[in-house]
Amino acid sequence: MMVRIRGQKGFTLAELVMVVALIAVLSTIALPVAKFTVKRRKEAELRLALRQVRTAIDEYKRLSDQGLIPVKLGGEGYPEELEELVEGVEIVGQVTKRKFLRRIPVDPMTKDEWVLRSYQDSWDSTSWGGENIYDLHTSSEGVAIDGTKYSDW
Repeated sequence: MMVRIRGQKGFTLAELVMVVALIAVLSTIALPVAKFTVKRRKEAELRLALRQVRTAIDEYKRLSDQGLIPVKLGGEGYPEELEELVEGVEIVGQVTKRKFLRRIPVDPMTKDEWVLRSYQDSWDSTSWGGENIYDLHTSSEGVAIDGTKYSDW
């Protein structure tokens, strides 16, 4: 037992070791939680970006099926480039252009170009045929929290 002399203040070595050990345990718990949170946020951004662009492509296709957007022969009614969704297209009988997106979202996983797929491509194709844009996905080979590949979303 340690007896303190009057006027001595401070912590014992045992108290300091206990505090350092407690901080180490708490930090080992906090780091994986922080990484998990960042991954979940990026996955939510990817889902939102895919939903926005796919909804815009579907709306473009709906209007072309109704005959409101002129369709090139063999085009199937899908946009030829993603930029068409931002720049807008002329609707038959209207003066203004119809825009489907404010901007093309950036792929949050790779910060790179989207992998495009045309209606004429086979379902297991790994390259874009270039005829039109039927769908898109990320080029990331990563695996999501739920175990699925990002490129399959």
